[in-house]
Amino acid sequence: MCGIVGILGAKPVAGDLVDALRRLEYRGYDSAGIATVENGHLDRRRAEGKLKNLELRLSNHPLQGRAGIGHTRWATHGRPVERNAHPHMNGRVAVVHNGIIENFQELKGELAAKGHEFQTETDTETVLHLVTDYLDQGLPPVEAARMALERLSGAFALGLIFAGHDNLMIGARQGPPLAVGHGEGEMYLGSDAIALAPFTDMVTYLEDGDWVVLTREGAEIHDMTGRRVERPMVKSIASALLVDKGNYRHFMAKEIHEQPEVIGHTLANYLDMAAGKVVFPELGADLAKISRVTISACGTAHYAGLVGKYWLERYARIPVEIDIASEFRYRESPLPEDGLAIFVSQSGETADTLASLRYCKAGGQRIASVVNVRSSTIARESHVILPTLAGPEIGVASTKAFTCQLSVLACLAIAIGRARGAVGADQEKELVRALTEVPRHLTTILRSESLYESLAVSLHKAKDVLYLGRGPSYPIALEGALKLKEISYIHAEGYAAGELKHGPIALIDENVPVVVVAPENDLFEKTVSNMQEVAARGGQIILISDATPDKAGCKLQTHLQMPHAHPFISPLLYAVPVQLIAYHTAVVMGTDVDQPRNLAKSVTVE
Repeated sequence: MCGIVGILGAKPVAGDLVDALRRLEYRGYDSAGIATVENGHLDRRRAEGKLKNLELRLSNHPLQGRAGIGHTRWATHGRPVERNAHPHMNGRVAVVHNGIIENFQELKGELAAKGHEFQTETDTETVLHLVTDYLDQGLPPVEAARMALERLSGAFALGLIFAGHDNLMIGARQGPPLAVGHGEGEMYLGSDAIALAPFTDMVTYLEDGDWVVLTREGAEIHDMTGRRVERPMVKSIASALLVDKGNYRHFMAKEIHEQPEVIGHTLANYLDMAAGKVVFPELGADLAKISRVTISACGTAHYAGLVGKYWLERYARIPVEIDIASEFRYRESPLPEDGLAIFVSQSGETADTLASLRYCKAGGQRIASVVNVRSSTIARESHVILPTLAGPEIGVASTKAFTCQLSVLACLAIAIGRARGAVGADQEKELVRALTEVPRHLTTILRSESLYESLAVSLHKAKDVLYLGRGPSYPIALEGALKLKEISYIHAEGYAAGELKHGPIALIDENVPVVVVAPENDLFEKTVSNMQEVAARGGQIILISDATPDKAGCKLQTHLQMPHAHPFISPLLYAVPVQLIAYHTAVVMGTDVDQPRNLAKSVTVE
C-alpha cells in the first residue's frame, strides 16, 4: 500500500524522509520518491523498486531542502515505472497521493482542454494540474489546494508542497489515514504514526474529510466544510517494529477503517481503471475452457468464496462447487478435467485448506490461491497467487482481509466472464466502474458509525440474534452472525431469508433481534415479505439497506441507511455494517475484541 511522509524541518530532510519511508515498507510498494523545496525551487528523486534504489540516486544527486514530501507507491493507475512514481511535480507544485481519484478522467479532459499536458498514466497527476490551474488563476497555495479538494471525488490522502514556500505543507484525508506529527520547530505528516516515531511521539490523527495547513509553527486543521476545527493531540506508542493502533481503541476498529484504502490497492492490482478493464494475472489455463471452478476455504474466507460462487455463476456463467475445506476432501469429490481450484486464506497456512489444495493438485486441477501472505505455504504450493493487499491484519476476527478477498474474486469473475463471452466490453466497463466506487462508498458508511454504537447498547442484551439475506447477501448474513459470535459471544445464526419459514421462524419473538441484509435489488421485495413475517411475530428488525424505511412495510427497530450503488458491489459494501454491529456490541460487553477466547488468527491444525 502507498505510504506518505512529509517534513518541515530545521535541517535538510531527505535522509529523514527515506528513514520514515523505510518504516512504511511493511505496507508494500513498487517505487519510491521524495521532493523538497530548495532555494525556492522544487526538486525530486524517484526510483523503481526498493528504497535502496532511491538511496543510490540521492547519494549521487543529494537534495538539501528543509521542506519535503516522500512516498512509497503501490501502483493503482499506471505501470510501476519511474515515470509514474510519486511525487508528481511541476515547477510550482509537488504532490504525493494514496487512494483513488474516481473522477480523474473528467477532470483530465477539462484540464487538457485548457492546455494542460499530461506526462503520466496516473490519476494523481490530475491533482497536480488541478492545483496548478487554480494557482494560474492567481489564487494563493492554500486557497488553490482548497478549491482543488472540493473538485475531487473518491477515497484519497494527499500531501502537497509548493515552490517558493519552504514553510508550508498541505495534507488532506478523504478515507485513507493521515496523521500530523508535532515537533519543536518542526512538523510532520505521515500515513501512520509508525513513520513518524523517530521524530515525535505527539500525533494528531486527521478525521475523515479533514485537510490541514502545516507550518513549522503548528497545524491549522479544517473539516470538509472548510470550518476551522481542533483535533486532539495524543501521545503515540508507535514503534518502527510494531504495527500501531493509531487513535483506535482496538486493532479491529483500525482494520475496519482501513478498508477503503486496502480495497483500493487490491482492486488496483487487478484493474486498469482508466480503460475500464480487468487486467488479471496469467493463470496458466485458458479461461474460456475452464469446465468448473472449485472453491474451498474455512470460516470467513469460506463466506468470501460463497459470494464468489454467486458472482462467477451469474457473470461468468460457469458452474462453481464450493465447500468448507475441512469437509471437502473427505467427500472424495470427483474433479473435472480443465478445472480451476481456488483456495482462500488470510494467513495462507490454514491446515484444512492446505489439505484440500493438495487433494485438488493431485487431481490435476489448476491451483490458484487468494492469500494475504505471499510467502505462505498455500501460496508456495499454488500454481498462481492472487494476492490480497490488505497488509497485516492483527485482529483475530477478519475484516479487511475478507473484503479484499471479495475484491479479488469480483475481478476474477469479470475476467472469466470476459474470456467466456458472458461479459461484453460495455458491461465490463460498467462493473469496473462500480468496483472503483467501493472505497468512496465505504468511507460514507464509516461516517455513520455513531448509529452502530447506539444500536449496540440495545443489541448486547440479546441472547440470540438472527441474520437474514438473499442471493449474495446470504453469505454476508452468515458472516455477520459469525462476527457477532466470535467477538461478543452472543449466539447468532445466519440464514437465507427464504428459509425462515422452514424452521428458524419458530425462534422469533419480541426478544429476538433480526438483522436483515437487503440491498434494493431484484430480490428486495421477496426479502420484504420475510421481514413482514418476522414483524408479525414481534421480532425486532434491524434493516441494512439503501431502500428508504417506508419500503419495509413494517415496523423497524433500526434502519441503517446504505448508499445507493451497483448491485454487483453490494457484498463489499454490506460487509462493513455487519462488522460494525459486531464490533460495537463486543465493546459494550467488554470482551477482548482483538483476541477473543478460544480463537487463533491462523489455524494450523486440522
